[in-house]
This record gives sequence, C-alpha cells and structure tokens, in this order.
Amino acid sequence: MQNTRVLVTFLIRAVIVGLAAAFLVVWWKPALLGETTVPAERTSGTPTPTVYSRPPVVMQSFADAVARAAPAVVNIYTARVVTERTQAPALNQLFGDFWPSYRQRVERSLGSGVIVNGEGTIVTNQHVIAGADSIRVQLGDGRIAEATIVGQDPETDIAILHLGIGKLPVMPLGRSDTLRVGDIVLAIGNPYGLSQTVTQGIVSATGRGQLGLATFENFIQTDAAINLGNSGGALIDAHGDLVGINTAVLNRASGGPEGIGFAIPVNLVRGVMEQILKHGHVVRGWLGFVPQDLSDEQAAQLGIAAGGGVTVVNILIKSPAFEAGVRPGDLITSLSGEQVRSAQDLVSRLAALPPGAQVELAGRHGGQAYKVTLKVVERPTRQAQQREQDQ
Repeated sequence: MQNTRVLVTFLIRAVIVGLAAAFLVVWWKPALLGETTVPAERTSGTPTPTVYSRPPVVMQSFADAVARAAPAVVNIYTARVVTERTQAPALNQLFGDFWPSYRQRVERSLGSGVIVNGEGTIVTNQHVIAGADSIRVQLGDGRIAEATIVGQDPETDIAILHLGIGKLPVMPLGRSDTLRVGDIVLAIGNPYGLSQTVTQGIVSATGRGQLGLATFENFIQTDAAINLGNSGGALIDAHGDLVGINTAVLNRASGGPEGIGFAIPVNLVRGVMEQILKHGHVVRGWLGFVPQDLSDEQAAQLGIAAGGGVTVVNILIKSPAFEAGVRPGDLITSLSGEQVRSAQDLVSRLAALPPGAQVELAGRHGGQAYKVTLKVVERPTRQAQQREQDQ
C-alpha cells in the first residue's frame, strides 16, 4: 500500500513539472503552436500582438480528371485537293498551250475532336473539317479510322462527325451555365501535331461575344494555352467533365496578347448536336433582315439611350420582315415587348424561336413609330442566304 502511494505521488509531481515546462516553452516560442505573431503598429504603451493562423498548404493534382476525359479526345487530320492556276510559260504565248495551266496539290490540316457518346459521335469545330475531302481520326490508344461528316453549323462553328470502329471512350458532359470566373479548367488537344497535350488555366470570363468568329457567340474565355491544332478539342473542369470546345485565340502576330483563348460552351454544343443528329442541320427562327448595333452618337441623334435599339442594314425580298414593311434604315427597339439591346441579342432571341411562332416587332420607320406582327420562319443556311443576296 505504501509503495502505491509513493508511485502515485511521483506521477502527480511528474505531470505538474511537465505542464509547467510546456507552458514556459510555449510562452517563449508561440510559433511552435503553428501561429505567427506579428507586432501591432506602435501607438502608446505596450503594443498588442496580432496573431494570424497559417492556412494549410494543399497539394492538388488533376491527373484523375485527365485520366477520366483524355481517352475521349481525338486527333483529327484532314486533307483536301486544291486546284490552282500556274504561271504560263513564255512559249505558251507563241506556240499554244503545250503545258497545263492548272495544277493540283493536297492541302493538309490538323485539329482535335471529342467523342461524346458510345455511337461514335464526335464534336469538333466546323473550320477544322471545312472543305475536307478526307478526315482521319486517331484515338489516344493508337487506333486510326476514317470519319464521316454528319452535319455542320457554320453559324456556331460546330461540326458533328461519325466514327464507326467498335467500342469507344466517351467524354462525360458537364454544364457550362454553372461556370464561374476563376474556376480551374484544362485544355486537351493536338497542338502542332504533337499528339495529345494538356494545359491548365482558369475561366477568365464567360458570355464573350461580338468577336467576329461566328454568327452566334457566347464564348468561355480562358488562359489555358490553346494553340494551332487545339481547335475542336476539350475544355474540361477539375472533375474531368466537358465544359467547352476549344475554338480560337486572339491573334498573336506582332506581339499580340497571350493567354486569351475561347471555347464554345457545352450547353450550346449540346443543343446544336441534338439538332444536327435529328434534322441534319440546326433549325432556327428568322425574320429575314440583318440588324446592326448603333453607336452612342447614332443613338443620341435618334433620341434613345445607348443599347436601346438596333438598325436594319439589309433585308431579303419576300422575307417575313420585308412583307410586313420593314426596310433598311428602320430602327428596331423591341421584340414581343422586350427591349432589344444589341444586334446579337435580337438575332439570338429570334433564333431560339420555333418556325411558325408569332412575334411583335416595334420600332421606327422614317421617324414614325410602328408595330408589326410577323410569323417566324426557319432560318436558311448561310449558303442559301448568300445565294439569295447574289440574286
């Protein structure tokens, strides 16, 4: 019993001494607790120290996201035969055409694409395969096959291809409407023919338009490196889901800007793809005129606020707008009661309407206000519009 009391007394004394020593050490070196003490600004008397907690350092890798998405990103190689005129030899002028005046050459280009379903549907940029006579696709596992064009939409620079070579990896589709500026994104593609390459950046901006790249623009801006050959490739989020199709960069000639690239949002891609797979082309609403934004000076002269309307610069004869009396030079201020803020706004809202829908167009003609009711028709393809204008 006596031995037990001695042992207990010894342990209690040891604990007390240990706590006292720990208190002295912490008092003398507070940084040992993981905090940094910064002296406060000296005013009067003894300064009061300000204590800041050190944030934890988190090491993060995107290898899992890349492993999930990269197998569905393909390299696209196209070729087309170009016929060009050659310079006629001097003897031709004396003795006739003994040599051909034209020659043919094969023009090759490269790009990227994304497999989006198990049936072999590939999304890429329209400019990647425009005019191609042959399209070869190479998968990440080394398989190579010819692809066929299902449909093209120059208005958004999207093209849909089909690849029929058995089991294929599929890219998981995400959402672009939930992207925020500052979100981490990765670009996967085939820059300069180097095969699959991954670059990393952030979402720099959303809703970019009026860049002159396509009729309907709603681009994601990113600083993830996009180079020649990346067009049509994937822009993915940190989870490996597709959020955009890489499309273009600002011109870097003569010391131009770096780190400004653009991708088509996946929500837009999804809608275009579904229409092409269903109809072979995209069905959009249309009234038959071309709007143009007003400058601040023009708006002031017309007595409207900046962004309060657009002007009609061109119109097709026999179109719904022409039949309703709309003419070049007219001011359009609202569509079905909602203010028109820009030409892109008006074109996009009309395109979203189904053919046959009734709309009310309000504006001014010759200084006189008017309202007309029109029936929306299907927007013709860009080629059809050009033929109409040529006639």
